Amino acid sequence: MTDAAPSLRAVIDALPNPMVVIGADDRIALVNGAAEDFFQASATVLMRHRLADLVPFSSPVLQAVAQVRDTAGVVNEYAVTVGTPRMGGERLVDLQTALMNDDPGFVLVMLLRRSMAHKLDLQLTHQGAARSVSGMAAMLAHEIKNPLSGIRGAAQLLEPALTDADRSLTRLICDETDRIRNLVDQMEVFSDERPLERRPVNIHVVLERVKQLIAAGLAQDISLREDYDPSLPPVLGNHDQLVQVFLNLAKNAVEAMAGEGGELAFTTAFRPGMRLSVPGSTTKVSLPFEVCVHDTGPGVADDLAPHIFDPFITSKPQGKGLGLALVAKIVRDHGGVVECLARDRGTTFRILLPLLQDDSATTEDASA
Repeated sequence: MTDAAPSLRAVIDALPNPMVVIGADDRIALVNGAAEDFFQASATVLMRHRLADLVPFSSPVLQAVAQVRDTAGVVNEYAVTVGTPRMGGERLVDLQTALMNDDPGFVLVMLLRRSMAHKLDLQLTHQGAARSVSGMAAMLAHEIKNPLSGIRGAAQLLEPALTDADRSLTRLICDETDRIRNLVDQMEVFSDERPLERRPVNIHVVLERVKQLIAAGLAQDISLREDYDPSLPPVLGNHDQLVQVFLNLAKNAVEAMAGEGGELAFTTAFRPGMRLSVPGSTTKVSLPFEVCVHDTGPGVADDLAPHIFDPFITSKPQGKGLGLALVAKIVRDHGGVVECLARDRGTTFRILLPLLQDDSATTEDASA
């Protein structure tokens, strides 16, 4: 295994993420350049050690390697601690493990430095932002909506006694108070912390509904594609709110491609290895249900990407910046995670959801 062909070695060293191949005796058989940088040791030194020498005692890395050998499958772990004294401390990474050519003697371990733990932290930040908007929305509802009704009512009472020129001013007052009230109504959604009314939902029925809603306004130069996993079981959720989530994402994608054309795609998949560590708990949450909305637009600006789910953050001239904040809140209420991923061309919004645990439940929209 150590006598890799030069061309293969060049490919391995070109990979940006640390890669380690574990032999049958759990010794390190091969590493790439990124792994040498990560562990702060040369390949020669690393290949003198066992995997257990590089990770803490009882690390999930060791369990993942054993599981891959037992099941011959692919195992993903997130928020895994890896480190040695040489590295100057422990690091959180994502982990992907798989067999090499179905040979249980060699297991490939890929470490992803941009961890899902970081994404989960961002998700928690989005939740905190949504909660801050909740408090603001409750205050606005009480302090602003009632006075707005009085202002609008006063303008309507004055209108009959005014000249035609002055009536345009009262209509302006009414229109502007209606606009402010509508904005407050949108923000009030964030203050609703009541438990969701959830039932088994066929996610493909949700996506079909979204397609119907956006089809009428879809420009001819934008194509629509779907790539579904028909074997997906139902998800426990609220049909109407899930429609709102994917409708918001689809509308944003269409607006991003306006005038340039492109492709809007919906995809679903089952990712059994998706497990996240929950802050404050030793348990891991399984989120194998993946739904993505892809577009081929110009993408999200680098300076905007870290704040894309924060309220009042928008790149649209007339946007209010509440659409994606609402998406983050609804996904959080469903126990899931939403993330924005850059592509070579365009953007992908990926939502990970837990599966329905009660197999005896009757699936909503089962006729789909």
